[in-house]
Amino acid sequence: MPHQHQSTSKPGLRERLAGRFTRTEAELEADELQQDADRLGGTPIAELADRSEVSVCGAVRSVNVPALVVELYDGSQALNLVWLGRRSIGGIEPGTYLTARGRVTYKNGVPTIFNPAYDIRPNRGL
Repeated sequence: MPHQHQSTSKPGLRERLAGRFTRTEAELEADELQQDADRLGGTPIAELADRSEVSVCGAVRSVNVPALVVELYDGSQALNLVWLGRRSIGGIEPGTYLTARGRVTYKNGVPTIFNPAYDIRPNRGL
């Protein structure tokens, strides 16, 4: 019986195209967000350790007040950014892509950074 070589290389064009057509739009967007965050040096939100200093990247999904609470999504998980004493920050609205830095804590099981430093990244930092 001949030995069959199993390749561990990247999937071929056919497999990549098939994956593109069978995945949902949300799954494709999540992959793109994860790739962008990785390229910009962000830590995946799903991998954050409590009380660690982090840099995360993602797209703003929602903005709430009275304290300014921004939900940031990087394709792996959502994180809350909370600015105490602020009701708005110019340029931060749903769809904005940004990098945020600070100490993460878990509030009600949700990763949260209070009063983070941030950079708005037009065009996902491209």
